[in-house]
Amino acid sequence: MSEVVLTDANFEEEVLKATEPVLVDFWATWCGPCKMLAPVVEELASEYAGKVKVCKLDVDQGPETSTKYRISSVPTLILFHNGAVSEQWVGLQSKAALQEKLNALL
Repeated sequence: MSEVVLTDANFEEEVLKATEPVLVDFWATWCGPCKMLAPVVEELASEYAGKVKVCKLDVDQGPETSTKYRISSVPTLILFHNGAVSEQWVGLQSKAALQEKLNALL
């Protein structure tokens, strides 16, 4: 797995202080659509290695961060750039739609 696993403890260091754009997948083990999105996120992590950092945060393991970013539905994807939220998507997304957004940012 080429994604970075996030926790409340490492979120600031891995995401907010990152020099590259960071795509964070907020997910849960019990979420069906999250499981469907996981392979897409893994592919993006490989394809954008060195350009975009791809991370996953299990909302049950990172309650403080999930609350801070008002995650009420999973999966939620948030794209951070320079420590700030650049884009946010809720629900299952197509790989093409995510690639379009990432390419626009790069």
